[in-house]
Amino acid sequence: MGWLIWIGAAVSLVGLAGLTWCIIKVWRARKAGLPEEELRAVVRSVVALNMGALFLSTIGLMIVILGIFLK
Repeated sequence: MGWLIWIGAAVSLVGLAGLTWCIIKVWRARKAGLPEEELRAVVRSVVALNMGALFLSTIGLMIVILGIFLK
């Protein structure tokens, strides 16, 4: 079941990359000095991807734990 651990790690890393992308996008928007409404629009557009990336990270870690238990 070692392959299950590696698949889970890969899924978790994809989720982590998505979370990093969300952080960078909002950080750049804040640094650009956008007006309040435009900043809210950027944050609003990132929320769905942020939740999806967090979900992927969580599922990936669950797969890793499952692979460890089944090993």
